[in-house]
Amino acid sequence: MLGELIPCGGGDPVPLLKNKLLVGRRSHCDIQLQFPNVSSHHCELEFINGFWRVQDLGSSNGVKINGERHESKWLMPGDVLTIAKHRYEVHYKPPDGQRPPEDQEDVFARGLLEKAGLARTREIPPQRPPAASPPTPPPPKRPPNDDDEAMKWLSEL
Repeated sequence: MLGELIPCGGGDPVPLLKNKLLVGRRSHCDIQLQFPNVSSHHCELEFINGFWRVQDLGSSNGVKINGERHESKWLMPGDVLTIAKHRYEVHYKPPDGQRPPEDQEDVFARGLLEKAGLARTREIPPQRPPAASPPTPPPPKRPPNDDDEAMKWLSEL
């Protein structure tokens, strides 16, 4: 066994048995999480040089490590991995005296609101401003009583 995920709310540990594990809702996933908020192919866990790395696979509800949303990140023992809203503490023994490579996340890959979890991850088309309505004409004047004023009124129309 290469490690395990311990559910934070209690439950059976999830053993990490292979170097590459697909996590999702589908029956062919290595780790099946049968919850409606977990995507069919949610994320991938990979064991590289003695360290675990998680990669979000474009899931709707994302992956967080210690409460921070990430597309891809190294997992250290004791980290809390959140898949959708389901939290797991990561347990494994890394190689002595070694550290994983530095994460180099593309800072321009997502907007700040999206990184903070405040915006949708899907592209929303810009909305057009409503068309300006033409100004309403003033109410018509009442026709005058005498002939001269009536002719003048008709010529103004």
